[in-house]
Amino acid sequence: MPRHATPKIRIGIGGWTFEPWRGTFYPDDLTQKRELEYASSKLTSIEVNGTYYGSQKPETFAKWHDEAPDDFIFSLKGPRFATNRRVLAEAGESIDRFLGSGITELKDKLGPINWQFAGTKKFDPDDFEAFLKLLPEEREGRALRHAVEVRNDSFKTSEFIALARRYKVAVVLAGDSEFPQIADFTAPFVYARIMGTTEAEETGYSSAALDTWVDRARHLAAGKMPKGLETADSAHPAAEDREVFLYVISGFKPRNPAAAMAMIERLG
Repeated sequence: MPRHATPKIRIGIGGWTFEPWRGTFYPDDLTQKRELEYASSKLTSIEVNGTYYGSQKPETFAKWHDEAPDDFIFSLKGPRFATNRRVLAEAGESIDRFLGSGITELKDKLGPINWQFAGTKKFDPDDFEAFLKLLPEEREGRALRHAVEVRNDSFKTSEFIALARRYKVAVVLAGDSEFPQIADFTAPFVYARIMGTTEAEETGYSSAALDTWVDRARHLAAGKMPKGLETADSAHPAAEDREVFLYVISGFKPRNPAAAMAMIERLG
């Protein structure tokens, strides 16, 4: 099975350490220390959730870099200390500490950073722009890409979309979830998190649903808005190629690797 048909579309899961994956996704005889090596051989990207809860050491990022294939990409969750605060304009120290924690040790395998906000966080144009101004375009000579995962309906406005476009920050596309869906193009890449896997389907999603998401990923990679996705702004930028990062998250988590691999196979 080819790892991926095009470098523009990357599909993966959240993390790689999850006990129910042992013996289902991971072979029975695989040691835990080789789980990243195995997962990164079957997927094309992984979103690291651990960085949301606490800092990692530079040696850890370097180790992850060395264990994954050359064409693999890690996306990182930004720390909650930066996003779970009343005044976002005061997040500078937390952001700088995270960016200086060694993430550049991932080198060319460093993907977007997802800054996730609580569902109670409402859109305050001035304060949110102050937060976006704190997100640098590069660190230690390496370009950075940022995405924001907003979970409150107050963000479903053209004003928010215009702000995200001004700073070239992607708005996370929430799929098959209770969170508001905002599929607008706002950056040179697309960041999607789909959350609809179920125990009833061996591959997490039905064959038709997998086909739908693969078709959507192809449209998004071509800069074309697929049918069935909700946007906050009626105006769409001219079509242009965009790298797509699609993660199978939450839902029935034991099935998520199977869903991701099924989509990668379809892309091939």
